[in-house]
Amino acid sequence: MRAAGCKVRGTTERRLYLGCACHTLPREGRNPFRARKRPKGTREGPQVKPDPRRNRRTRDTGVMRTPSTEAEAVEIQQRLRHRVELSGTDVSAARTAVGLDVDYTGDRIVAAAVVLEVATLEVIQTSVAEGETSFPYIPGLFAFREVPTLLAALDGLDEAPGVLVCDGQGLAHPRRFGLACHLGVITGLPAIGVAKTPLGRFDMPGPERGARTPLLHDDGGEVGAALRTRDGVKPVFVSVGHRTDLDSACALTLKLTPKYRVPETTRLADQLCRQSP
Repeated sequence: MRAAGCKVRGTTERRLYLGCACHTLPREGRNPFRARKRPKGTREGPQVKPDPRRNRRTRDTGVMRTPSTEAEAVEIQQRLRHRVELSGTDVSAARTAVGLDVDYTGDRIVAAAVVLEVATLEVIQTSVAEGETSFPYIPGLFAFREVPTLLAALDGLDEAPGVLVCDGQGLAHPRRFGLACHLGVITGLPAIGVAKTPLGRFDMPGPERGARTPLLHDDGGEVGAALRTRDGVKPVFVSVGHRTDLDSACALTLKLTPKYRVPETTRLADQLCRQSP
């Protein structure tokens, strides 16, 4: 029987309501975005432990609602940024990494998710989703244009993602809540941002691969790192999204960049969404 207050209606909402009393967690190794309904009349299977943060998400319709104004979008970011966790998972030890990217044609948006095995960089699975943008192009608020379609692409994966690797910012954002933070908080998965352009101040790192320097917010706080992934090639800008730390985020980025400046996850996701008809 559906529990009182259950709001699960579709795949977009399901990931937010796994704390609902009438839903079970997915089995280990299955896509955590897909909540499985418990058969009527049974109480078998793993039980979801109450999580106050998830309960607040269930009541908070602003988590997934597309804001109608810029001020409303900023308010949502300010509220959700306090849910970002800056530790918890050594993502450099993750078995799989999921690259995420989008491509625009007018108001049409195509999102791609590519799952790679970190050790071999072999593609395990891919997923593409298409949608329409419903929020205007405003710097610092790109997540509200991209997150719904990116989540739809993640829904198409059977493999449970080890870590999300976003082509964008995490903490390195005016309100410390970039795309990687947004996706990490909504999905509950570890997430990092690896951007090609900086949002903040930094000194150029040394010329050798692996050299890094702090990326600083306008208030002077460290929000990421300028990381050299290729000898003599300009750096990328790594920042924490959710449930990890900067050292392991940089270590994972280096594992994902054996040949190119940008991670293989990002490079392949970019190719996939551009090739989509």
